[in-house]
Amino acid sequence: MRIVITALSALAAATAATAAPPVATPADLFGPLFEAVQMRRIFPDGKTFVDAVPRRAPAAILAEYRRGRYPDDAALRRFVLANFRVPGDAPTPPAPTAATSGQRVPMAQHIAGLWPVLTRAPERPPAGSSALPLPAPYVVPGGRFREIYYWDSYFTMLGLVRDGRRDLVESMIDDFTSLIERHGHIPNGTRSYYLSRSQPPFFALMTALSVNRNPAVRARRLAALRREHAYWMAGAVKLAPGGAAARVVVMPDGAILNRYYDDRSTPRDESWREDVLAARASGRPAEVVQRDLRAGAESGWDFSSRWLGDGRTLATIRTTAVVPIDLNRLLWALERRIAEECGAARDRACVRAFAARAQRRRVAIERWLWDARAGRYVDWDRSARRIIPATTAAMLYPLFVGLAPQDRADAIARLTARDLVASGGLRTTTVRTGQQWDRPNGWAPLQWVAVSGLRRYGQSALAGRIAGGWLHTVDAEYRASGRMLEKYDVEERKPGGGGEYALQDGFGWTNGVTRELLALYPGIVN
Repeated sequence: MRIVITALSALAAATAATAAPPVATPADLFGPLFEAVQMRRIFPDGKTFVDAVPRRAPAAILAEYRRGRYPDDAALRRFVLANFRVPGDAPTPPAPTAATSGQRVPMAQHIAGLWPVLTRAPERPPAGSSALPLPAPYVVPGGRFREIYYWDSYFTMLGLVRDGRRDLVESMIDDFTSLIERHGHIPNGTRSYYLSRSQPPFFALMTALSVNRNPAVRARRLAALRREHAYWMAGAVKLAPGGAAARVVVMPDGAILNRYYDDRSTPRDESWREDVLAARASGRPAEVVQRDLRAGAESGWDFSSRWLGDGRTLATIRTTAVVPIDLNRLLWALERRIAEECGAARDRACVRAFAARAQRRRVAIERWLWDARAGRYVDWDRSARRIIPATTAAMLYPLFVGLAPQDRADAIARLTARDLVASGGLRTTTVRTGQQWDRPNGWAPLQWVAVSGLRRYGQSALAGRIAGGWLHTVDAEYRASGRMLEKYDVEERKPGGGGEYALQDGFGWTNGVTRELLALYPGIVN
């Protein structure tokens, strides 16, 4: 234990010493102008203004704004358009095809044609832009998501590998390595307003997709893996049982697990108005609600009944009180990956330290995040000191990373078949709240987590049922509109709903997962 704590303390100190200074967000730069634009909803999507590029120095724009008067929304909009280059709302263009008739090309061919459409070359963002620079080419999700996103990219990579685009997989891993080196972690996405949080930590699984065995590259990526781990574990060495700091939680028996968090407690820049209104409706301190909203965004499940105190209403959100099963399984995979890479590097002390950490996390998860009565993995409510009795697709993560005992995996398979499988794929949860990470929506990453995990544990028939339903759902919309969508209603096999913005098409992770499933299950759709 002493070796682990010493190693963690040293790495945390190194990370703090080399982390980049804070980067100003649009809210920081434009203050009252920013608030006016977002609260008056000058643009229907709050992300539009935060992605706009100022035409001159931000201080000069803000000074002019303070001197002026803007009695109505039209006047304020004219000021913004005169001083910013505002991104358009055009949908992602279709992939080029060789089709000459009214029939669409096969979906796999369409996906292959989308990769160049969604690929972006590295460039240095103009002064005042919220974009963060990257050194190598990368793939964006599409639509309003104009930058690379963290956990999305792992699922996108599945399709890139299948289509022979390992060049992009390697360059995206290099981009994420660069982000860790510069900022100490991989942000939610490559925008300044995302830097205060991360997303589900899939970097370890991304590196496992790499075929690059260059010793220098592997050493650099191992250093990045260890630094990411230090980010998630910051503050762990000073906590008592029941305590919490940033992303670390100490369980009642002293075991260390993790939660989602955000380093800021202000409204999210890209959803400023929505967060202000949610905080007002809650009757709780605004800073508490806003941090929980931000933490929900770090989870990737923004938003879901998983994070809601009453299981229904966004105003009751309490993400930071939840110890989530998916996050802790991913961190176990990260610890295992570090131990493996340290083994390849012949760093025995590192192997011992991280193998021990992974084992302690395994024990804690099986003790605290398993509901024996219902036969499912669950989240833990640290405020109420009890499990959260809900069936969600997150319970499949232990199967996905290969950590569940066989009997528990079999129990999860039975519950999944009974409660989560719909005709069009895997439901996210069993409750309807209007939030996009709840029933009836299904999401590409969770389809892959389920299919991959079930196959690992010999549940091939159930995996095939989920994969077949998903492929039919995606194919039906593709045939109807030519689009690959961000999410789908897997009960009625139609475009998904809910969320803070319009349904997006493109779409990186849907392309990646669907392409992989088409290869694993040929003949289900043409």
